[in-house]
Order: sequence, then structure tokens, then C-alpha cells
Amino acid sequence: MASPVTLTHLKTVVQPVTLLKVIHRFSISRIYYFTLSLVDMAESAAPAVPSDELLEWPKKDKRRFLHAVYRVGDLDRTIKFYTECFGMKLLRKRDVPEEKYANAFLGFGPEDSHFVVELTYNYGVDKYDIGSGFGHFAIATPDVYKLAEDIKSKGGTITREPGPVKGGKSVIAFAKDPDGYLFELIERGPTPEPLCQVMLRVGDLERSIKFYEKALGMKVVKKTDRPEQKYTIAMLGYAEEQETTVLELTYNYGVTEYTKGNAYAQLAISTDDVYKSGEVVNVVTQELGGKITRQPGPIPGINTKIVSFVDPDGWKTVLVDNQDFLKELEKKD
Repeated sequence: MASPVTLTHLKTVVQPVTLLKVIHRFSISRIYYFTLSLVDMAESAAPAVPSDELLEWPKKDKRRFLHAVYRVGDLDRTIKFYTECFGMKLLRKRDVPEEKYANAFLGFGPEDSHFVVELTYNYGVDKYDIGSGFGHFAIATPDVYKLAEDIKSKGGTITREPGPVKGGKSVIAFAKDPDGYLFELIERGPTPEPLCQVMLRVGDLERSIKFYEKALGMKVVKKTDRPEQKYTIAMLGYAEEQETTVLELTYNYGVTEYTKGNAYAQLAISTDDVYKSGEVVNVVTQELGGKITRQPGPIPGINTKIVSFVDPDGWKTVLVDNQDFLKELEKKD
């Protein structure tokens, strides 16, 4: 078998110019095969197309609305207003002086089965900008007229007097809390979830619907277009509107952007697996926009596992591990 030809051998039989040409060809050849190797490595490292099983996860997951988080300028004042005017219960309250904040959880039933509000007070901050994007919360009540009168009698502000909605039969009113947050009061029969809506404004309704369906496994329970008033709304959730809390997305014709302010913070929703849920959100944000703001994992010092992200309009959601959340509630007892 012939010995392989090396550059040393070539040097003895070729002229210098020829040798340079050979060396050049060797170099080009090596670069070519090195480049091919890099391409192969990149292709092998490329992310796989997400499986149908992964994208179906949000629909199979055990999810419900846990709480809405927002900031207030006087915690005790807001607690007093919500308990006396709305009839909510103070479920828990905690002060964290080392981090200079306190918060309180209020609702119409225990946190392990009801949607609640989480009020946050940051030491020394007595006012926030709600912005133009946040809309309102909603409370279902058997008698809107009576609730509105009770609120006024206790010093509260009714910004829209009770009565039927324009072009419909639903009876509603609007109240404003001490920090300027609006609460829609909806006349409705007995319901397992009186704290029944969170309304946010979005710039592209169809895109937002797709995002919440794919990333969070919600379903559209109602969609209404009001061309005479130039807006469209979509209600999304995990059960029918009468049975649970829903997210109301509002699109105002021609308006694609809103200010977020610094008052409203986020929605918290439960999940059985923050890691798998994070994978799904990562895929959906690449398709529709938004981004993960905190990778899946435990919160230092608390160990509750979460993953947080913003939707294409910048509205934040936190997915919270179901079992960790229940353990957190047990600690307060």
C-alpha cells in the first residue's frame, strides 16, 4: 500500500510556486470541511419542532385564576373600602419591612377555591398611574341598585348609575375605589365566583385571542362586536362566564397601543407544571409576540415555583405551581 503523500514529500518534488498552490488547496479544503462540520453541528443543535402533545398541555393542565396583583397608595384605606363597600373578606395580610412593602389578599371566598385581589403597598408611595390600558374588575351581585346605593352611603363613588347596558338587557353600574380603579357591578343570580372579570385593552384582538388560547389554554366563552360604539370584546376563561372569573379583552377600533402605567401588575394562574407550561409559552411568544420575563423555577426564600411572561401587548401573567400555592396557603394558618 502506497504511503500517503504529505506536504514534506511534495516539497521535494515541486517548485516553490507549485508548493504554494498545493498548500492553498489544502487550506481551502480544510476550511470547506470545517465549515460543513459547523453546519452539521448547528443543524443538530437546532430546536426541534414542538410536538402536538406539548402544545395540547395547556388544555389538559389544571388551571384557574388565582389572583390579580395591583398597587395601592394606602393599604388600610383600600381594605376598609373593599370590605365595607363591596362586601369582600380580608383573607390574609403580611408586612415585609426588610423589602419595604406590605400586601393584603381579599375576596369573596377562600383562596384555594376563589379568585382574589392582591393589594400591594410600597412604603412611601401613595399614588400610581393606572394608565389607559387597564380597564376594570367586575363584581357580580343579585341587586346592582342596592349595591350601588350601599357604596354611595359609605362614601364611595358611582361613576355610572345602575341601569341596562346600551343595546342590551344586562343591568350594570360602575364604582371607583380610592385609588381610581374601576369596578363594574353586574346584576347576576347566585354565582360561585362574584369577583368575575378582569378587563384589559389590547391592540389586536385576534392575535390576543390566539395567544391566550395557545399559551394559557383558555377558551373564548363570548365575543361581542359593537360597531356603533366602535369596539369589540372577547371573554376568555376556563369555564362559562356565569361560573367563573373571565379575562375580558377589549379592542377599540383603530387603537393599537395603550399606556400601562405602574399601578396594575399582573394576573396569577395555576398550573401543575411550570416547566412544561414555560416551554409552551416560549413557543407561542416566538409565533405571536410577548416574552418570558422569569424562567421557570422556585422563588428564592419561598420555594414556590413560577414562570412569568408578558403577552404581545405587554400584559403580565404569572403561572404558579398548584401544590406550592396550596403549601403557601397552609403556612399562613
